[in-house]
Amino acid sequence: MKVRTFTKKDVAAEIANRLDATLLDSLTFTDELFLVLRDMLTDDYEKVRIEIRNFGVIEVKPTKAKPNARNPQTNEEIFVPAHKKTHFKPGKILKQYLSRPIK
Repeated sequence: MKVRTFTKKDVAAEIANRLDATLLDSLTFTDELFLVLRDMLTDDYEKVRIEIRNFGVIEVKPTKAKPNARNPQTNEEIFVPAHKKTHFKPGKILKQYLSRPIK
């Protein structure tokens, strides 16, 4: 299976192409957009939800501590403290595209 990896620079180049902007301007815009999203996701709230219509929802949710977890390599019992995790739920348009059969 082929994998296509897009970088932040690829995203900026596509934005520059679609808006007839310079690559430098779109790189600045893209950097700021991702900084704002990261700052929002790392706020000190217990739960954070960023909803982007026609794209999806990015959430930060707390997890429970796991006092009886196991290290699969050594089978040793370990304690995993409570922490936060991110979750992405695709929007309607993206979900419809992803649910189509693979050709």
